[in-house]
Amino acid sequence: MTMDIQTLLLGRLGWDAIPFHEPILLATFAMVALGGAVVLGALTYFKLWGYLWREWFTSIDHKKIGIMYMVLGIIMLLRGFADAVMMRAQQALSFGDNNGFLPPHHYDQVFTAHGVIMIFFVAMPLVTGLMNYVVPLQIGARDVAFPFLNNFSFWMTTSGAVLVMMSLFVGEFARTGWLAYPPLSGILASPDVGVDYYIWSLQIAGIGTLLSGVNLLVTIVKMRAPGMGLMRMPVFTWTALCTNTLIIAAFPVLTAVLALLSLDRYVGTNFFSNDFGGNAMMYVNLIWIWGHPEVYILVLPVFGVFSEVVATFSSKRLFGYASMVYATLVITILSYLVWLHHFFTMGSGASVNSFFGITTMIISIPTGAKIFNWLFTMYRGRIRFEVPMLWTVGFMVTFVIGGMTGVLLAVPPADFVLHNSLFLIAHFHNVIIGGVLFGLMAGINYWFPKAFGFKLDDFWGRCSFWFWQIGFWFAFTPLYVLGLMGVTRRLSHFEDPSLQIWFQIAAFGALLIAAGIGCFLIQIAVSIKNREKLRDVTGDPWDGRTLEWSTSSPPPNYNFAFTPVIHDSDAWWDMKKGGFQRPTSGFIDIHMPKNTGAGIILAGLSTVFGFAMIWHMWLIAAVGFAATVIYTIVHTFNYKRDYYIKADEVVRTEGERTRMLAA
Repeated sequence: MTMDIQTLLLGRLGWDAIPFHEPILLATFAMVALGGAVVLGALTYFKLWGYLWREWFTSIDHKKIGIMYMVLGIIMLLRGFADAVMMRAQQALSFGDNNGFLPPHHYDQVFTAHGVIMIFFVAMPLVTGLMNYVVPLQIGARDVAFPFLNNFSFWMTTSGAVLVMMSLFVGEFARTGWLAYPPLSGILASPDVGVDYYIWSLQIAGIGTLLSGVNLLVTIVKMRAPGMGLMRMPVFTWTALCTNTLIIAAFPVLTAVLALLSLDRYVGTNFFSNDFGGNAMMYVNLIWIWGHPEVYILVLPVFGVFSEVVATFSSKRLFGYASMVYATLVITILSYLVWLHHFFTMGSGASVNSFFGITTMIISIPTGAKIFNWLFTMYRGRIRFEVPMLWTVGFMVTFVIGGMTGVLLAVPPADFVLHNSLFLIAHFHNVIIGGVLFGLMAGINYWFPKAFGFKLDDFWGRCSFWFWQIGFWFAFTPLYVLGLMGVTRRLSHFEDPSLQIWFQIAAFGALLIAAGIGCFLIQIAVSIKNREKLRDVTGDPWDGRTLEWSTSSPPPNYNFAFTPVIHDSDAWWDMKKGGFQRPTSGFIDIHMPKNTGAGIILAGLSTVFGFAMIWHMWLIAAVGFAATVIYTIVHTFNYKRDYYIKADEVVRTEGERTRMLAA
């Protein structure tokens, strides 16, 4: 009886789950624990817990939630990039009799965690954070459509990240690659908890992402300022609209396929086995029906960032606004017609491979049209190579090369040769780093003054750019070479010593990228320290061109004291010619919802439920699930939106901002 209760409470969790036999993990745990103790001690010493809880953790202000998404993404970037450095160091050292410092089972966990973290917990939070912050400001809305849901979505994403981080010290992570193909992810090949950590972290974070997509889509469709028709929306808002449409369409597929994999592992069904009518290739189809739109979920918003940046720093209207919109829509549709190019080698036959090869090549056309539009915007413009513009120009060079290697891989015979090689790894990083990461860095530098009222330091921003740009080519050009030589991916040890120099060059590139990340962190620290020198009292530090610049920097918590009316697709030009008039009277009380801690509580209960399911702690899982449902119902009936900002406060704030602009 005692044993049964112990099993219900603890499941498979025991002392053997702590990796005492892994010195690298123990050292990492000690460093993380020490760093965490320092941070917690500082927050306690300066009495910041109350402030953080009231103003940030419980906030339903889209701007603060957007910033918290960005902070989460940057924190997880440090973890994900640490995995990348370990992989590159292992491959640079492990030749012949030297087995390196990572055992094979640990190396497999590292490359799986690296992919999962970088896609789900770095790129997605950073992209979602940018959309959260900027979109309501660009469309003239005071907040998103469902403010509480926004807070809940963020904390669910954080919950998934917490579970991934817990796998580093309690149990282990999956050893399957970041897409967890069966049969490797099945219960026979992976009987440990690694795949379960993968499943539940992505399921919980996926709920947050899906709800965020619904929220932002409704916001864009229903809450645009008067006069802002679809063809008057800023391009970034257009890309956000298409991105969140893709999220709503794609993420339920991810939820379903992971649910089926869970049933295979927990209940003994055979959806993805070779027995009883199962089919592992069905998993591959389903995961890539989500996975390829996911690539464009990441890259479309940064295309919007580049459109804003190029127009601003060329001091011109964006060239070909309508064609940019239509190109975005075409990419959105075609992203659902190319998923099978990720597994040309499955043996589908010439007709299927031909269709997907052709559609893959076609999708490069609207992407190329965007590149030409940005170049034509720059043509004969008064270009200022500020830090955001540097990232944009770096993107154009890097992304175009990555796109060309993608067109090469779209040819099925070539893909048969290169599919499982390091060439594919180089291509993927070429478009994700050269596209998504460079775009996010451009967006952070571009909108940071709007969020905080002062610019980021220029010198350290340029240092970060050049370390990233040069480091990228040192890190991934050798992988193109090795891939063409036939070197396969996911290997931790090599017998041929002639390959070592290429891996050493790649490891050197990773160190340069690490320096770029370090410069970015220094840039933020130096900027905060020197914020008064970097502050721009006009509230318009980049000569901004879209509607969000009609508010102060940083904006008040209600964004707009009055509802703006739009008369032109480019609000900046409209303001210059007098079409954008700011009222001086008629301010009324603004209705805003109150902050609430329900989001973080629900996410905490979800973390408990997920952890219990991972370790088969059935009693705790049942209690956690029941508590989540009950608390959700109670919160739903008790939530009141009864917070008002007085009109005299609005008038005073607007008056102060007007005097700043006049100065």
